Amino acid sequence: QIQGTIFPAPNFNPIMDAQLLGGALQGISCEKDVLIDVLPQRCNSQRLMIAEAYRDMYGRDLITDLKENLSHHFKEVMVGLMYPPASYDAHELWHALKGIDTEEKCLIDILASRSNMEIFQMKEAYLMQYNNDLQQDIDSETSGHFRDTLMNLAQGTRMEGYADPSTAAQDAMILWEACQQKTGEHKNMLQMILCNRSYQQLWMVFQEFQNISGQDIVEAINECYDGYFQELLVAIVLCVRDKPSYFAYRLYTAIHDFGFHNKTVIRILISRSEIDLMNIRQRYKERYGKSIFHDIKHFASGHYESALLAICAGDTEDY
Repeated sequence: QIQGTIFPAPNFNPIMDAQLLGGALQGISCEKDVLIDVLPQRCNSQRLMIAEAYRDMYGRDLITDLKENLSHHFKEVMVGLMYPPASYDAHELWHALKGIDTEEKCLIDILASRSNMEIFQMKEAYLMQYNNDLQQDIDSETSGHFRDTLMNLAQGTRMEGYADPSTAAQDAMILWEACQQKTGEHKNMLQMILCNRSYQQLWMVFQEFQNISGQDIVEAINECYDGYFQELLVAIVLCVRDKPSYFAYRLYTAIHDFGFHNKTVIRILISRSEIDLMNIRQRYKERYGKSIFHDIKHFASGHYESALLAICAGDTEDY
């Protein structure tokens, strides 16, 4: 059972919440604890209703007031919570593509893991927010087979729910040849299969691949390819197999590999909070022996730490 950590709050009153936030933001010093008591404890649709009540009450935009009153990573968390999911993805992609350096890992995390519907909504939000076409921006800001694969994913044309055992072995042969030959044409075939076949179909293809080659598909990709193209292909495979495990792995590397990669941690916690963050928490603990809470407490501090822990919504024994 796939489960998030944030649910609609019972006895929800957007006007009362807007008043609380107004009091916290309009005072001499910002009362950050109040923000943590309200925003991570409401689901996204409730937060949008609070923002509306806030505008009616104060004639001001809640996101603007959060940006003006807060700073650093705590600001990123609170502002991030206020975006609808598709707008948040669009916001993250825009900054990944248009920042000083392209953030390839952000592009991989989002495009390798979203459903056709999520991709469609994200492209619409991107166009509305930035007056730009997502696919055109991917085209101009990335290159090579990495770009081609991202472009394919951004079309949102993956088959859904369909599986045909009779073609699984055929696809597996193509993947195996692509790992042997490594020509441009083979790379195209490889990414076409990974980007367009249904998850159910790919499960069978990966099984057949193991039968044909005696090797796991992830090992084969890691041996044959490198760079962001390789990372993207592996991400697709891992998301097909188990998205919560993929995100647990990404959180772990973001927390441990290069100190604390705040942007990645914030993005994953917010974007998965109402989808499968509870499952991600479980996979994290199973795989790495420590809970996400333990690791966040170790690396983050102050209100920023409290906000992240509130999104993870844990029981005390998880600490």
